[in-house]
Amino acid sequence: MEQTVRVGHRTAYEWLAALPAFVVLVFVVILNTSHTMHAQLLQLGEGIWEGYFTLRHDPVTPDCNPNIDVEFELNKIIQQRAAAPQDDFDLFEPDPINPALMRQSLLAAQDQCRIKVEQFEATDGRITPAVKLFRTVELGVARFGEMGLSAQRIMLAVLVLICGLTALFRRHHIALRPMITVMDYRVASGAQLIAATILFYSVYSFKNVAFSAGIAVTTEHGILHWLWIGGFGVILLLSLFQFIFVPKTAKPGGSFLKAQLAVPLYATMCIISGTYFISAGHSAGIGIYLNQMMELSQLFLNVGLYVWIGMLLKRTELAGKVFNIFRPFKLPPEMLAVAVVALAAIPTAYTGGSGIFVIAVGGLIYAEMRRAGARRQLALAATAMSGSLGVVLRPCLLVVIVAALNNEVTTDQLFGWGVKVFFLTTALFAMMALITRQGPLRLDPPENVWPEFKAALKPLFPYVILVGVTLVVYALLLNAYLDEFSAPIILPVLLLVILIYERLTQEKTSRENLNIDYLEKRLVDSWDDVRKGNDSIEKTIREATTETTGHIGALLMLMGMSISIGGVIERVELMSMVPTEFGSIWVAMTLLVAILVVIGMIMDPYGAVILVSATIATIAYDSGIDPVHFWMVTLVAFELGYLSPPVALNHLLTRQVVGEEEVRLSALEGHNFWYRHERILLPLVTMGLALLVVAYVPLMIGYD
Repeated sequence: MEQTVRVGHRTAYEWLAALPAFVVLVFVVILNTSHTMHAQLLQLGEGIWEGYFTLRHDPVTPDCNPNIDVEFELNKIIQQRAAAPQDDFDLFEPDPINPALMRQSLLAAQDQCRIKVEQFEATDGRITPAVKLFRTVELGVARFGEMGLSAQRIMLAVLVLICGLTALFRRHHIALRPMITVMDYRVASGAQLIAATILFYSVYSFKNVAFSAGIAVTTEHGILHWLWIGGFGVILLLSLFQFIFVPKTAKPGGSFLKAQLAVPLYATMCIISGTYFISAGHSAGIGIYLNQMMELSQLFLNVGLYVWIGMLLKRTELAGKVFNIFRPFKLPPEMLAVAVVALAAIPTAYTGGSGIFVIAVGGLIYAEMRRAGARRQLALAATAMSGSLGVVLRPCLLVVIVAALNNEVTTDQLFGWGVKVFFLTTALFAMMALITRQGPLRLDPPENVWPEFKAALKPLFPYVILVGVTLVVYALLLNAYLDEFSAPIILPVLLLVILIYERLTQEKTSRENLNIDYLEKRLVDSWDDVRKGNDSIEKTIREATTETTGHIGALLMLMGMSISIGGVIERVELMSMVPTEFGSIWVAMTLLVAILVVIGMIMDPYGAVILVSATIATIAYDSGIDPVHFWMVTLVAFELGYLSPPVALNHLLTRQVVGEEEVRLSALEGHNFWYRHERILLPLVTMGLALLVVAYVPLMIGYD
């Protein structure tokens, strides 16, 4: 996957891709904020004007008369009854008129009318110019929120198409290896051309099915259908262009078999699922599952926001200053790796997933590990694992999705157990890192460590104040606190505040201050090009959004095709091969663990959660496995899958941010099998041991 190209001026690419994506992301933040703001406005209105809910709209004038002449109306009714034609057969003879009861009824109606008039006059009299001004604002915010909710599916589709087209244009889709040779480009582009053709044919077929079903298609769904057709049509044309024209930088030759590894994962998934659906006479299959993805639009829009958050975090100086507090201790590489992986769990939880964090800060983590003297294999292992431990901590989006799709568990339950799993995996990683260390372990602190430590802490104080003030403002004005539900709304604003502070103070960070001279120039340039002090806030946000589009496109296309693969697994009833009941809960757990790891190896986390919720979760419950226990096992198994070949998604993302050359050089290091493959083996053994403990120890001690 190609590195992001940044330029000092706005390009056509930024106008056509980055700007629309920025508008969508900002709109989502404003939309979600408007819901909280509206609730606060209602409370404020009620606090200022008691009974404000009755003042939100002009009252309707009563159509009755409170001053009627009761005797006149009574006589009028009696005369009308007397003048009515008589039924010769007395079949519908009206009841005799009782003047007393009729008078009582008219008096009661008069009293009710007077009450209505009094209420109208009281309400109308309270609608002052101040009330009209306030309710104009409040109702405007309410209407904006309603409009936004109805447009969320369309916004997600626009984001998927724009960012997917961007990832294709920049050849940024996730694959097992990058395109290098002419054969790589031919095979990968050919596979994407086939995938684009399948996608276009599927969404077009789905449109025909929807419009010919005899059921009225809403305007929103009609727009969605034509968006898919137009968007995938453009993707198809671009895929054809890339298949015909190979970049001049491609090396000649290449192996057809090795080129299969350069095919983007989403294209492989699309070809597999599309072939199945078309051969089964269900050509609209992928289109239908893409539409199902739109039904979870808020969750997938949050994925886009979390990627944006990661890219904004990457452009702050915060990560580098946090690393500065470890430098005075001159920790051995193994202990620094433990500290990095444990500390990275917190931002991982707030960026929504392990892969997003690796993309955002993986380059800096690798650089710091190498600066501390870590061997390349250990640095790569720590970088790949940096996002693995935080997926069970609050407020990780993945856990929120699990709770949203499964009524048997709550976020509080999952996050409560997640803390225990976090400490377990941290301890296991520390144990494995220290056991496999090279050379003696030195724990003697250097001289003058505490003065240097205090000096490194001082630059963090302004950030603590900024974070605290921003969170207090949200709490006081919007009654919003940083949790799993508000994190996608608050974090972008929080990072923008930090970026503005850094630009205003003009704190420059040079290469010498970052202590990364030892790295090759290529690695330095791969992330030093985000120099903070010299760029304006507009340029920083623009470049962060530009980089975000490629990552969002790669992730969302992969997620969409994962959902489609999940649909294939459901339709072929592959899970029906798994027994619904087991004679032993141990056998059930063993089989489910194996299945979950395999799912984690081939699917993205969000698509995998949807598949597991719809298929094997019920099997686990029926087998006597506690729902919270099952989902903690699932999350750990997924993380093990993301670190396991053949896909090893976190390693692919690590390679993307570190660079192919560093990975190649790491393969030349090591005097035995473990150290030659430590970047794969250390995370695998750690997460494998964690999975065994999480899966089987609760069964040994029981749930009570």
